[in-house]
Amino acid sequence: MPLRITKATDAIEVKTITTCIIGDPGLGKTSLAESAEKPLLLDFDRGAHRAKNRGDVVEIAAWGDVTNILPADLSAYQTLVVDTAGRALDCLAADIMERDPKAGRGGSLTLQGYGALKGQFTSWLRLMRSFGLDVVLIAHVDEQKKGDETIVRLDAQGSSKNEIYKSADMMGRLYLDKGKRILNFSPTDVAFGKNPGQFPPIEVPTADGVAAPSAGFLAKIIADTKASLNKLSAEATTAQAQLLSWAERIAKADSLTDFDALAAAGKAEGAPKAVGAMIARAAKVKGWSWNKTTGLFDLAEKAKAA
Repeated sequence: MPLRITKATDAIEVKTITTCIIGDPGLGKTSLAESAEKPLLLDFDRGAHRAKNRGDVVEIAAWGDVTNILPADLSAYQTLVVDTAGRALDCLAADIMERDPKAGRGGSLTLQGYGALKGQFTSWLRLMRSFGLDVVLIAHVDEQKKGDETIVRLDAQGSSKNEIYKSADMMGRLYLDKGKRILNFSPTDVAFGKNPGQFPPIEVPTADGVAAPSAGFLAKIIADTKASLNKLSAEATTAQAQLLSWAERIAKADSLTDFDALAAAGKAEGAPKAVGAMIARAAKVKGWSWNKTTGLFDLAEKAKAA
C-alpha cells in the first residue's frame, strides 16, 4: 500500500480532539463534560447520577465493556466522555493482568505491564477518534507539596498519566477562585495545561452553588479550539506555499540584476523576512553580498579583496 503523503502545502484539517478536564471532587467536572456536543458518558467511576445535567450513560464494570464498541453503537453521539481517566486505566490494568499474569506482580503492573497499559490505552483513544468522535477525559487531581507550593498533577497510576498528557490536545483545570468555578486551560507554575485556543480563564456557570453549564457550553469551547487549530494549519500551509514559490524564483536568478530585482520584489510584495535571508544566501553562493549603502547586491568583500 503506497504511503499517503500530505504535502507541506496541504492543510491538515483537525476534525476531532481529545480534551482533558482535571479538578478536585465535587466541582462539577462531569456536569461540565455533559455540556459537550451530543455526549455519551462512559461511567467508570459510577458517579454519573451526581451530574446536574446527566445525559446518556454506560456504566462500566470492567475494561471488557468498552473493548467491543462499534461505530454503530456511537452513531447518535459526537463526544465520548471517559469518567474518570484514572479509573479507566485501573480497569485496563486489571484486564491486562488477568490476560497476562506476567504483566503484574502482587496486584500491581510490572514494567512490561505498564508498557502494555500505555500502548493499549493510546490505541483505544485513537480508535474512538477514528469513529469521528471528540473525546473528553475527566480526571481527579493529585496535589503534591514542593516547598511552600502545592503542585497539581493528574491522578492516575504510575507513568500511565504521561499518556493522558500526551494524548490530550487541550487540558484544563477546574478550580474554585473566590467562590467561582474557573476553567483554566493555560499552564501555570503549579499545574499543567494545554491551551491551543488561547482562552483566558473561563467562569463556569452555577446554580444553587452547583456547576450548571448550559447545553453547548463545552461544545463551543471544543469547536472554537478546532477552528483555531485549523486556522493555524491554513496559515502555515499558505506561508509554506509562499516560501516554496520564492525558492523557485530564487533558483532561476543568475545575475546581479536578477538578485537586485528579487530584493526589490520581496520588499514590494511584503515577503516574509525568511525570503530576504533566502535571497542573501543564494547570492552569497555566487559570490555577491548585500550593500546596505547602495541597497543593491555587489561583489562580496572577500571577492573584492582578491
